[in-house]
Amino acid sequence: MAGSAPRIAVVVPCFRVRRQVLQVIGRIGLEVERIYAVDDFCPEQSGALIEQQCTDPRVRVLRHAENQGVGGAMVTGYRAALADGADIIVKVDGDGQMDPAMITRLIRPIVIGVADYAKGNRFFDLEHVRLMPRLRLFGNALLSLVNKVASGYWQIMDPTNGFTAIHRTALAALPLAKIDRGYFFESDMLFRLYTLRAVVRDIPIPSSFGDEMRDRGAGRIARFSPFKFLLAMMKRNFYAYFVLDCNAGTLQLCLGLLIGGSGVVFGLIRWIQSLLAGFPLTVETLVVAGLAVLAGIQFLLGALHYDIENVPRQPLQAGDAAEWSA
Repeated sequence: MAGSAPRIAVVVPCFRVRRQVLQVIGRIGLEVERIYAVDDFCPEQSGALIEQQCTDPRVRVLRHAENQGVGGAMVTGYRAALADGADIIVKVDGDGQMDPAMITRLIRPIVIGVADYAKGNRFFDLEHVRLMPRLRLFGNALLSLVNKVASGYWQIMDPTNGFTAIHRTALAALPLAKIDRGYFFESDMLFRLYTLRAVVRDIPIPSSFGDEMRDRGAGRIARFSPFKFLLAMMKRNFYAYFVLDCNAGTLQLCLGLLIGGSGVVFGLIRWIQSLLAGFPLTVETLVVAGLAVLAGIQFLLGALHYDIENVPRQPLQAGDAAEWSA
């Protein structure tokens, strides 16, 4: 309907958040139409607490019969929000780390039609970064770099930030059944959004870093899974450059792997042969292998540059922003 406002829903995953969750829900503004509190088999019975003490008519408690992780809780909330017709779905953790007053700022790029997915970024304000625990700062910097390579969203930082918002068009296109259920959830969302060519925007958002948040940050670093990031990177590049499209990046990637790999294999074979024969490698062998490796590296750098410039820029959503602003 022209001139109508977007229907905004908030999903609050609840696991060991009994002390903070009521305050979090109480601070969610009136711009939000529906709040889904997902009790992820919480040992503190957060869902029961909300039903007993929260009088906000917007709140609906959803329960899991077993713990599924933050990703599982979000998938349950996402499905409920889509079924109820929400236009924008926001994730707000129940531990009080995020300020619900920032929801309007977070969803702004989606409302005006320049993004499909928006996420918080705590690295914009250098003064705020100084307050971040050193371990968490190092972990987030490392995860940000690895996530850029794996997801293809080279322009974003703080990939594990759980304060996110997504447009219904992008969410409905995601394979929710395949999304990671654990701490890899946020990173997996980015990888899968890239395969849809969804536009992602970073929004400057402050955060709090109490003792509980320090423990949580250290826990995420400890759960860092190189295998999952490597698999995501390989799948993304295969989809982006061999399935969904074939372009200059495809050519440079293939030439880089072929020529560079050939140089490495050739050099190793000749080196082993020289060891077995008891003769040193010839200059010609070193030159041929070295040039092949250097040429391969050059092609791979070209592919990397292409990938950085290939960040999605055209939002999937169409028409909603014009209707909301009419």
